[in-house]
Amino acid sequence: MTGPLPDDWSHWRQQLNPANYDERWRRIAASGANPHGEADLVHSYGPQSVLDAGCGTGRVAIELARRGLAVVGTDLDPDMIGLARAKAPALTWVQADLSELDMTTRFDAIVLAGNVIPYIARDRRRAAVDACARHLMPGGRLIVGFQLQHGWPTVADYDRWCESAGLALEARYATWDRQAFTDTDSYAVSVHRCAGQLS
Repeated sequence: MTGPLPDDWSHWRQQLNPANYDERWRRIAASGANPHGEADLVHSYGPQSVLDAGCGTGRVAIELARRGLAVVGTDLDPDMIGLARAKAPALTWVQADLSELDMTTRFDAIVLAGNVIPYIARDRRRAAVDACARHLMPGGRLIVGFQLQHGWPTVADYDRWCESAGLALEARYATWDRQAFTDTDSYAVSVHRCAGQLS
């Protein structure tokens, strides 16, 4: 369930020392700003269990666990998952290709923060969305945020993958703190829910 890192992610990783990845969030917290917008949004839906897919060094998963949720983190990058495991060894961390994810656990919510979808290999993005849908409980939510830029998936692309996986759009925002989304925004946070479970 592991393999080579996708090209876009590998290019980005060449510019980053994983050990310094969390420094951005430490600076945000030190400035008095909130570094946990993703966790705030996910938590607001009241899930009991969450899969942090593309968890990186575990920032979102660890914060959700701190709030009392049952959390699992998964990432393809062995260095990132290693740092997450070192920070929170009591949590479950799984190194896996999201497009091939096959766990027995199902979740109330799955979150993909930090451009996870665009960093998945182009030919595996739809399969990754399918895998997420298979790991949701009935009525569960897939909550995904990523930048909208040339060569990366559009919201229309992403909506098609979700629809084919049996997920319906419930809400879309321009930021994790629910600012309204417009066609001119360069970032989208999308909340999809299992079709037929929207009441």
